[in-house]
Amino acid sequence: MSHPAVRARNFLWATFFVMGISSMAWVPRIPEIKEELGLRDGQFGFVFLAGALGSVVGTQISGRAIHLMASRNFARICALLMPVGIFTMGSSKSVLTLVIGLFITGLSFAALDVAANVQAMAIEKLTKARYMSSFHGMWSVGAFVVTMFGGILAKHISPSQHLKSLAIISALLYVIAISGLLSGELDGHKGETHEVTEAKIPLFSKEVAVLWALGIGLLASFVPEGGIYDWSGILLKDHMQVGKGVTAIAATTFSLGMIVSRFLGDSWFEKWGHQKTVKYGGYIGGLSLGFGLLVGIPLSSVNKIAGVAILSAALAVVGLCMGPFFPAFNLAAMSVPGIAPSVGMARVALISLAGNFFGPAIIGLISEATTLPISFGLIALLLILVGRQSRYILVKAVK
Repeated sequence: MSHPAVRARNFLWATFFVMGISSMAWVPRIPEIKEELGLRDGQFGFVFLAGALGSVVGTQISGRAIHLMASRNFARICALLMPVGIFTMGSSKSVLTLVIGLFITGLSFAALDVAANVQAMAIEKLTKARYMSSFHGMWSVGAFVVTMFGGILAKHISPSQHLKSLAIISALLYVIAISGLLSGELDGHKGETHEVTEAKIPLFSKEVAVLWALGIGLLASFVPEGGIYDWSGILLKDHMQVGKGVTAIAATTFSLGMIVSRFLGDSWFEKWGHQKTVKYGGYIGGLSLGFGLLVGIPLSSVNKIAGVAILSAALAVVGLCMGPFFPAFNLAAMSVPGIAPSVGMARVALISLAGNFFGPAIIGLISEATTLPISFGLIALLLILVGRQSRYILVKAVK
């Protein structure tokens, strides 16, 4: 193994961990923030659109920027900007301030996500070993930690104190983590301006059709992920009458399932292949969530503990199934012949990552028109779609 690549692998694990903390920082406090602002489900859904717009901008600028200035340099900029967004959210006394914070956070996270995945693919190539799923596993660990402790802290500190503290902590951790990533000479993006052929691709063409197919598959997995993190606490609070602090259990069990599957994901890829792992994960995840909704929510009116346990267990299974989705689709996007890895990743991210932010908004609008449990039924159907889109996943061998 190349020593710089092994060192970068360790620092990238740390980077993904901090990304999980910072991107999920506000999730445990969403029900309180929604209540403090006095917003209905549909109105709060529109607030999420700010993050969606930010993610679109972030992915749009990231591909070519990384190709020209190298992923580590670009990641440094994004990592400094993201805590600013979180701190702004913590300072919000109005919807406008919250919207600004969400926009900054969405932009910086989307751009940083592309840079981190470019680093991940380069490390796999240099070490000739699979690490992509474990990198995203570290993101899930960070998300699990911040949602679990966020639920505990909800009884002791305000959402403002919570978010401002996490903004400062994540900024310091980012500085350390990103310092050890691969340089431009090793990540395949040297910043040579004459290398423009693979950095420029049309919006629509036969050559990029596979990127659109992969983007749709990843979009169908991002909407459930964002929806579960952002709305599951409200689902427990409003439809299962769960108290403050306990509402985070749904997102926490979901995160735990993703942690397990992402650390097992690389071995699953080697055993079953990327296509089959995603295919059966989508089908099983969709059916499991449907069962949890149909049984857990009605049961909670009779036996709250049993109802919450069933729904939480179902979400844990969903997390277990979904863990490998993102790594598999990303590797496929960065394996398309004739397209620079950063550009392929950025195009798929542009199509799909907005789903992580648009998804919660759409769920809110559907909930406003119907009910929130029906919105979660849409999530189950989207997981089935992910299973179908898996047929477009083709990943280069690392050996």
